[in-house]
Amino acid sequence: MVRVRVRQHVNPLSYAYQTPIVPPTWSQIYTNSAQPLHLDIGCAWGRFLLQMAPIEPEWNFLGVEIREPLVEGALAERDEQQFSNLHFIFCNINHAFAPLLDSLPPGVLHRVSIQFPDPWFKKRHQKRRVVQPELVEKVAKYLVPGGMVFLQSDVHEVAVEMRDRFAEHPSFARQGSEEWLPENPLPVATEREQSTLEKNEPVYRVVFLKTREIPG
Repeated sequence: MVRVRVRQHVNPLSYAYQTPIVPPTWSQIYTNSAQPLHLDIGCAWGRFLLQMAPIEPEWNFLGVEIREPLVEGALAERDEQQFSNLHFIFCNINHAFAPLLDSLPPGVLHRVSIQFPDPWFKKRHQKRRVVQPELVEKVAKYLVPGGMVFLQSDVHEVAVEMRDRFAEHPSFARQGSEEWLPENPLPVATEREQSTLEKNEPVYRVVFLKTREIPG
């Protein structure tokens, strides 16, 4: 894959990222658009999903990313490998979540992953973090009962905030008795996870299951 220079962080609250999304025609993307869907929020170069797609052909995979050049590169790699259960979309997920899911067959969202999101350390910038209460509410609305949310970060403060926001929502129940999961429950590790572990630094992981519907 060709490397291009990309800004490490972009402000999701800026005007440039408020444009409404036009969802694709899913029948032209996936061989079977009714298969269970894994949504990876903040997919970066897409390498995690590019490895997941051939391992689980009975799933569809969708990566969303706010940095457009990364999406263009991921789509090129997807096309080169000719995966028919994988797609990538450039968007601001906090605006695009509902339009995307409403355009898909109902009940397809079975798994959501948010891995190593931008930490936005400065207090005045923390409202830019991806896991806001509004996003948790949308995940709760569209995820099927029993569906999984997988969260991980190498920044303790960010991991705690993500964990607590899902734990506060009545639709979700945390899995496992440990404070953090010792192992990744998915068969593929991201490059960030691999590099963090190689440096003997901690990765903070947690899984939630949707255990109940909230009347809306």
